[in-house]
Amino acid sequence: MIKAGIIGVSGYAGVELLRLLLNHDEVEIVAIGARSYIGKPISDLYPSFYGICDMLCESDEDVLKKADMIFASLPHGLSEKYAKYCDENHKKFIDLGADFRLDEEKDYQQWYNLDYHEPALHQKQVYGLSEVNREQIKQASLIGNPGCYPTSITLGLYPLLKNHFHKNNDLIIDSKSGTTGAGKSLTEDTHFPRCNESFHPYKLATHRHTPEIEQELSKMACQDIHVTFIPHLLPVNRGIVSTIVVPLKEEVTFDMVVQKYHDVYDDEYFVRVLPVGKTADLKFVKYSNYCDISLHYDQRKHQVIVVSTIDNMVKGAAGQAIQNMNIMYGLEETKGLKMVPPSF
Repeated sequence: MIKAGIIGVSGYAGVELLRLLLNHDEVEIVAIGARSYIGKPISDLYPSFYGICDMLCESDEDVLKKADMIFASLPHGLSEKYAKYCDENHKKFIDLGADFRLDEEKDYQQWYNLDYHEPALHQKQVYGLSEVNREQIKQASLIGNPGCYPTSITLGLYPLLKNHFHKNNDLIIDSKSGTTGAGKSLTEDTHFPRCNESFHPYKLATHRHTPEIEQELSKMACQDIHVTFIPHLLPVNRGIVSTIVVPLKEEVTFDMVVQKYHDVYDDEYFVRVLPVGKTADLKFVKYSNYCDISLHYDQRKHQVIVVSTIDNMVKGAAGQAIQNMNIMYGLEETKGLKMVPPSF
């Protein structure tokens, strides 16, 4: 059994980890940490766990000592010291925050206004996009779990960029997220009277996922990719829909594009390329680890419209973290994650 611990269990991604790991038959949750709720049962904070999991929240330090597999779901800037402890004590560490997603410290400084305190540690990090970096994840002990927006976008574009079907290196990406993507802390944008019956873009050209998106897309294309990233806040709890318009090279046909998506993803359990004519819808991935992708051809402009949708709390956070854990431990990748999305 994997002895797992969760630091930051009181947040949305942390408690989603707990919900999913309780159904994993190879995992024993030995400790959960939440600094503001030490000594209190998690079921007091989230009543859905009453009678199912009444574990007491402990200090972060106690979680580190008790567990061999540590999940950290914390704001940026807080995970390095925990990752260092795990590295020194031969424990595995998956960070659901932003501290181990970016390859270059200068990008972290620019977008998060912080420095790396343990630069050597970042040489060991692996970006945990499961379907793309599986072989590196198998050997890793330190994973930077991708952001939710980047997961929907990179999976949506991977076959196109990998095969150099795109005509331009500048892409416009329109993404919409449910309010849980903003975290648990209340803000003006996520306050119910503000976001209910509303729909609006935010952080235009300034969203912190931008460098992560560009970094990973550039790796896929083996050339610099630049994006104009336009996030929107949907008045729903969970889900992301990313819509991306990609002009195609003259010699590339839509049939070629569709075939490559199937070549890349038909053997991937959690990525579903929908039949041509269907449109990906966040309703049908909610509470699941699936990424649904639909492809649409604009014949007039010879461009493909990619629609990619995920549950931001599962495939965009806790589910992908568990998928990465399964890969790290050589388990069946789908273990603990075979939930069917609801139909309504």
